[in-house]
Amino acid sequence: MSVQTLQQAAETRRSVYALNKELPVSAQQIVEIVEHAVKHTPSAFNSQSTRVVVLLGADHEKLWDITADELKKIVPADQFQPTQEKLNGFKAAAGSVLFFEDQDVVKGLQEQFPAYAAGFPVWAAHSDAMHQYAIWTAFAAAGVGANLQHYTPIIDAEVAKTWNLPANWKMSAQLVFGGVAAPAGEKAFNDLESRLKVFGL
Repeated sequence: MSVQTLQQAAETRRSVYALNKELPVSAQQIVEIVEHAVKHTPSAFNSQSTRVVVLLGADHEKLWDITADELKKIVPADQFQPTQEKLNGFKAAAGSVLFFEDQDVVKGLQEQFPAYAAGFPVWAAHSDAMHQYAIWTAFAAAGVGANLQHYTPIIDAEVAKTWNLPANWKMSAQLVFGGVAAPAGEKAFNDLESRLKVFGL
């Protein structure tokens, strides 16, 4: 494996919103990509606190029906059409990956290492984000399009109820994935000089 291979995968990873159900890989390969990321993504104190749920087929579509139902409770009816269209786009994809942090693990570490208690929720979020990036980038390398959504905590209770998830799992994000119906648009970059400093070179 070369540095260039990793960099190419990073560049390929984009927010792709025009998705369909025509995956370029099998559902089993999707699960294997997720399994690999869950096993090999690092975490502070090797806590392994990130939890992941993969929804495919009818379960994936159910997620976005739930999201629509929950949003209808807070978005005025006369303003809901744009939201519904966006959710229909997510539902048209092939699947969703849900990300969670196990709060029992976080609290256990806080009790075990009280001097670092304030850091553990932050470090858990770091690991969670690395899982999201690892899966998203691997999907891109496999030709699978994806975009990351954040409908938590609006949908949390109903998702936990529908899929019988533990109460100590706190959701952070939803990665929608599928076949690429249209590529991502051009991406603008701020200049590196304002974002990066190097000393000692």
